[in-house]
Amino acid sequence: MFGSAAVLVNIILSPVTTMFTSGLELLLVTVMIVHVIMCPYTKVEESFNMQAMHDVLYHTTNISQYDHLQFPGVVPRTFLGPLFVAVSSSPLVMVTQLLGMSKFTSQYIVRFALGNLVMLGLFMFAQAVRDIFGRPTAKLFLVITASQFHFMFYMTRSLPNTFALVLVLFALRAWLRQRHMLFIWLSGAAILIFRSELAIFLGILLLMHLINGRVSIVTVVKTIIPAGILLLGLPVVVDSYFWQRLLWPEGEVLFYNTVLNKSSNWGTSPFLWYFYSAIPRAMSCSIFLVPVGLIVSPRLTQLVVPALAFVFLYSFLPHKELRFIIYVIPVLNVAAAEACHRLWISKSKSYLQALLALLAVLHIAGNITTTSVFMYTSHSNYPGGVALARLHELEPSASDVHVHIDVAAAQSGITRFGQLHDHWIYNKTEDLTPGGSEMQSFTHLIIGEPDHLEFYQKTHTILDEILGFERLQMKTDAVPFFFFQHKAKMWILKRN
Repeated sequence: MFGSAAVLVNIILSPVTTMFTSGLELLLVTVMIVHVIMCPYTKVEESFNMQAMHDVLYHTTNISQYDHLQFPGVVPRTFLGPLFVAVSSSPLVMVTQLLGMSKFTSQYIVRFALGNLVMLGLFMFAQAVRDIFGRPTAKLFLVITASQFHFMFYMTRSLPNTFALVLVLFALRAWLRQRHMLFIWLSGAAILIFRSELAIFLGILLLMHLINGRVSIVTVVKTIIPAGILLLGLPVVVDSYFWQRLLWPEGEVLFYNTVLNKSSNWGTSPFLWYFYSAIPRAMSCSIFLVPVGLIVSPRLTQLVVPALAFVFLYSFLPHKELRFIIYVIPVLNVAAAEACHRLWISKSKSYLQALLALLAVLHIAGNITTTSVFMYTSHSNYPGGVALARLHELEPSASDVHVHIDVAAAQSGITRFGQLHDHWIYNKTEDLTPGGSEMQSFTHLIIGEPDHLEFYQKTHTILDEILGFERLQMKTDAVPFFFFQHKAKMWILKRN
């Protein structure tokens, strides 16, 4: 599986590297590829978009076979993002089919395609940073971003936030260059199609330019009205076709999360969780340079303050995840990069400033260290995907397999891209009675609930158990003191 990904590297690199040829840009693309190869599977939050891309590629106009009609999820999501990525990936997917490559290769392709879109937005944003803050700061911005884990990890994840991130990066570039009409159109697309809460972040940025007189209210109104009509109509038309009913997906998501406040059903966090947990984890050692950047370059406040204001206001929503505020990480990285630049050019003024400059440079090593830990942890965090891949290794492809995939397995890495054999039957029916007649009818089971194993002791054989990350354990009596502890997370059972 990893070998298939390696074959694609040169092909995947070409769309970005033909436009950007510097070593730093190539470094970021390489880091992105490493993240995908090390963590090829996906989690439940990515499920809709991943299954949608599969269905567009393999079922095309046969909507009745699409996964979302059988497993619609809590709220509907737009098809516009996965449709664009799937269509743009289809030529390369067709080539892999002609070459007889594994179907799972297509999952690498669509993830690389999405990552290329985010990367393009990141490079465009970096160009605007270069124009305003100088080339050294722009270069340091790319280095810092490459050294951190979460932004590079999320850029290939098929999340609504990632699709929105592409538009946000282009919108930030337009805002920095004061191209207000383009900024409004890009912001409107991000808000009305993918993530409505971005109205807070991008709205604050627009309000600042209104207050500063950089754009007139007349221009804003004349742009918002046609943009709003078109950008609202687009998802309504496209998604009403795919969902087989009239709807505006992001409107239903907004109603569910804010009016009904149902997002808290998926867990809640303290009000300041983004500030003391999410942002420090995403920024790693660079977090300490952000206030320094604001001090040495006060003009950064116009960019950083709206980002932090967005995080503060969004904190009133009880359900919190790092991906919800991933858009502010590039902004904060600009401040960290500016701090690095200013500290470096002042290094010869005193011993203290020389020490600070050295620490600013060495913080990249700290970022890489935390990234290595996060990457290893994530690599071991998709037991469902590993279990399905292992089943394909254990059973001959010509055999008749009817496998049931339980909820825990489906949520931890299994997608339709991983269903390699057309004549095998992959079943994800939920709420079946453990050990019941329906469960006994399957030839194989992939189970992520250890309590359910007792129901199959006499009827099934455990073919394999899949280990997953449990926790990071510290031992003071053994070097290197920190150890990764794993435990069985998934079991593959075969009926006797």
